[in-house]
Amino acid sequence: MAYVKKQAAKYSILSYMLNHGNTSKVELSKQLNISMPTVLSNVNELIDSGVVTEKGEMESTGGRKAVEIGLAGDYRYALGMDITPNHLGMVLVNMCGEILKQDRIRMKFDTNITYYTELTEKLKEFYEPEVPSGKILGVGISLPGIINQTEKMLVKSHALHLENYSLKMFEQIAAMPVYYENDANAAMLAENPQKLRNSVYLSLNNTLGGAVCIDGVLFTGQNRKAGEFGHMILVPKGKKCYCGKVGCADAYCAASVLTQDGKERLEEFMERVSADAEAGRVWEDYLEHLAILISNLRMSYDTDIILGGDVGGYLSDFMFELGQKIFQYNLFDSDLSYLKTCSYRKEASAVGVAK
Repeated sequence: MAYVKKQAAKYSILSYMLNHGNTSKVELSKQLNISMPTVLSNVNELIDSGVVTEKGEMESTGGRKAVEIGLAGDYRYALGMDITPNHLGMVLVNMCGEILKQDRIRMKFDTNITYYTELTEKLKEFYEPEVPSGKILGVGISLPGIINQTEKMLVKSHALHLENYSLKMFEQIAAMPVYYENDANAAMLAENPQKLRNSVYLSLNNTLGGAVCIDGVLFTGQNRKAGEFGHMILVPKGKKCYCGKVGCADAYCAASVLTQDGKERLEEFMERVSADAEAGRVWEDYLEHLAILISNLRMSYDTDIILGGDVGGYLSDFMFELGQKIFQYNLFDSDLSYLKTCSYRKEASAVGVAK
């Protein structure tokens, strides 16, 4: 029992450092409610093993200067992969969660064995020039859909047109530990939930998803369906959604609405917004529906809302216009301090699932 408690404390310490950065032993004891002797014992073991390192002295607060400690970035590395119907995103992060390399290639998803073989080859080509395989802790894989992590099963994915699909082929070919997560949940993990405490993440990619964080922990719901904001009805009897229903938020607020289902790159569309009248009209309509969705989420959760995904990366330049529209639907908030833009404009899901 004592060993289990010590391991749990060690995990908490490592998790805190990953989410909060460099710290001190006193801060760890205070924030994690762990006794100082337990903190000292665990930190010393982590330093001896090379996982944690001393960074120097912290600024004095009046007494003896505390020693700053943090994760040793080059101790180990992790890979993150974001699989979509038509693309593969890849990141390499160090122990501190810092991105060392990232790439996104066009690669159409397939259930054929050749897809997995090519996937493994692309992954090796991506990381082998940077770090030896022995330094890789594992690979995190994010996918659009509901995932049963215990059974390693993709329960349902409208985007990939799959149901009850086994994911075990990935790890058989990758030959390293594999962790699976829904793409929107993974993007929330990139935002450091422990630090945020309570928030909602709105993933505005080619398909619209979301995630919920409560008390620093990802809330997945009874059937891991929490955060499926894309399939909330936004406009009754409205546009048809790819899921088969009509009026879903996805049909109005996904990035595909702006790119005409991929016929145009999002970057190209955003460049036309201020110069092209038609693009400007489409963008205004998009912001209007997004404002309604945000207002509904604010009323439901009464917490911070993070705007992420491909479109989220552009919204920092349009917060005033978006805010004006939100105020039309939300008369309970006098400001928009609860509305945040994402930390990662690119490959957020890959980063989160790697971390």
